[in-house]
Amino acid sequence: MTFRSKLFATVAFPVLSATLVATPSLADALMKPFEVAQESSDQGQPSEEELLLQQQQQEQQRAAEEEAQRAAEEQQRAAEEEAQRAAEEQQRAAEEEAQRAAEEQQRAAEEEAQRAAAEQQRAAEEEAQRAAEEQQRAAEEEAQRAAEEQQKAAEEEAQRAAAEQQKAAEEEAQRAAEEQQKAADEEAQRAAEEQQKAAEDEAQRAAQEQKAAEEQQQTEEQQQQPAEEQQAEQPVEGEAEQPAVAGEETPAETGTEQPSTAETGTDQPATTETGTEQQPSTAETGETPVTEPVPEVVDTLTEEQKQEIAEDPGQTDETVVLPVENGAAVLDSDKDADNSGGQTSRDERRKKREELRAEEEAAPLPETDDSAQAAISEEVRAAVPQKIEAAIKEEGERLDAAPVFEVPQTTNIVNNTIVNNTIINNNTVNNNNTTIDNSVTQVNVVEQIDNRTVIEVGNQLVVRGDDRPRLRRDSEEVYYDNLARGRVRETIVRPGGVQIVTIYNRYGDIIQRSRVGRDGREHILVYAPERGDDSPRPDFVDVGYELPPMRLRIPVRDYIIDTSSDPDRDYYDFLAEPPVERVERVYTIDEVKHSARLRDKVRRIDLDTVTFATGSAEVPMSQARTLRKVADAMEKVLDKDPGETFLIEGHTDAVGSDKSNLVLSDQRAESVASLLTEVYGIPPENLQTQGYGERFLKVRTETAEQQNRRVTIRRVTTLVRPVARAN
Repeated sequence: MTFRSKLFATVAFPVLSATLVATPSLADALMKPFEVAQESSDQGQPSEEELLLQQQQQEQQRAAEEEAQRAAEEQQRAAEEEAQRAAEEQQRAAEEEAQRAAEEQQRAAEEEAQRAAAEQQRAAEEEAQRAAEEQQRAAEEEAQRAAEEQQKAAEEEAQRAAAEQQKAAEEEAQRAAEEQQKAADEEAQRAAEEQQKAAEDEAQRAAQEQKAAEEQQQTEEQQQQPAEEQQAEQPVEGEAEQPAVAGEETPAETGTEQPSTAETGTDQPATTETGTEQQPSTAETGETPVTEPVPEVVDTLTEEQKQEIAEDPGQTDETVVLPVENGAAVLDSDKDADNSGGQTSRDERRKKREELRAEEEAAPLPETDDSAQAAISEEVRAAVPQKIEAAIKEEGERLDAAPVFEVPQTTNIVNNTIVNNTIINNNTVNNNNTTIDNSVTQVNVVEQIDNRTVIEVGNQLVVRGDDRPRLRRDSEEVYYDNLARGRVRETIVRPGGVQIVTIYNRYGDIIQRSRVGRDGREHILVYAPERGDDSPRPDFVDVGYELPPMRLRIPVRDYIIDTSSDPDRDYYDFLAEPPVERVERVYTIDEVKHSARLRDKVRRIDLDTVTFATGSAEVPMSQARTLRKVADAMEKVLDKDPGETFLIEGHTDAVGSDKSNLVLSDQRAESVASLLTEVYGIPPENLQTQGYGERFLKVRTETAEQQNRRVTIRRVTTLVRPVARAN
């Protein structure tokens, strides 16, 4: 109903109705006197009563008119007030209706806008996804094209390299033959000299015995009774020389390592390139005893028995071997012991495992990295961030150039040693956990090859590489500061402000390393607390001497993955597994590199799909693609913890000299590390490399063997830094 209609209904219509009602009454009142007058005229003049009545009627008529007028005015006023109230209510209702309509319109507009925005966002996401898919497809096509080109170039390069390698191999074979011939001649000459000397010694001893016999005969003739006593003493005098003979057998048990034997091609262990000047001499004669061959390892198990042990190694105290033909020991520390002491060492280690069986079985296997480090105190863990920050902020003296590190001078790796507490050090057997023989010998530099130094420690050759060039690649700035106690701080600045901060000791061993992101957040990669005591210690240490022989208590399949025979394994789950044995303390990365016993604590992946030509460290691009699954697993591990550390180990077969194999294996480890960084984006600071030459063969053979030319990856984080406590 419109406002005009409401006004008519509430005001005009009532007034009109009142008027219509009042008009007939007023007309009757007006007509009444005339009727009376007419009646009177008909009857004559009105009387006083009639006049009075007429006057009263006029007054009543006038009062009725006034009353009607007043009622009409009141009705009009009431109608106007009602109209005004109705208009106000209508206006208020109209305003509320307008406000409600506006709110509904606004809400509808907002919902429409939200719906439109959602549709736009969905459309944008679909467009972005489509664009991403197109870019990915284009990138894959480009990558495939580039890979094909690289493969073609690699094949051409491989063909050229193969020709060069064949030529080099022929030259190397000719040189090796000449060296072997020369070594054989020298060995024959040495043997002849030793035989001649032994013959002279024997003749001299015989002459002395003859003289003693003559003197005894003269004495017998003079005194019969003393002669009988002297005859009884003569065999004892002969026996007095026996310790010298027995002493010559001791070095046989602990002779030089088998790789040296491989170089000479003979059954007699050859000396290292630096000669035999460190061989112990007998106390009685002062002469160097004749070194006898290491007792050969006797393998009496069938392939079925080896496979059964491999499925449950914890059931045996014997050395666990790979269940393949001529399979070597599974643990690298067992390989070391076999190289040094052969069957004698195996027997000693078996006895030690028997003694420790109950103690080892009582210790649960670690279920997490945290539980593996249960022996590391909370105080050590809590102090790490503050000490790292203090080392980063420590004031130092800026250097103009990269420092040249010293070479370690002393080592606890001695000649004639069987490692891991079945130790025969200088003819002294240590078969317990409390007596540790840290005999110190000198470290000799054999050769400097590019950024690698080959050194002789005890009866071993070791290569020490320098990973700084690999880490400095693509950096914006690198600077060094001298710190207190002979330490050096290296700071590598990468694009975007990321910094890699490393603290070295004076030998170039890494004390700590961390990465500081562009947001200032720090990730600790390597940290080993400095020793609190000032006791003397060799510069180059194998801490495995302090640990008993290891017992492997998980199936070999869960300890080692061969990428060629097990391509469908979940490499991430494998790499994320904790150590197989508790970790006593945090070690330096160099202690881990130099101790097979420490490395045995963590599982390994053998990259046997990456094969190398004899004498080559190059990874063909066709084989580089086989690293994708392992690289993806490593990247996934780093996504969870950017401070993880992986050790890349290089290995060779037994063909060639120990020194050349050592350098070649280190180059192979560096090639794989560079490939993981450049192709798959694994940060170089998360990768450590070390070559071991022919020291840890998978298959025991002196001939060329592809399975021995390999690279191994281990996750060593729990060995080189404290891990965060599990919630």
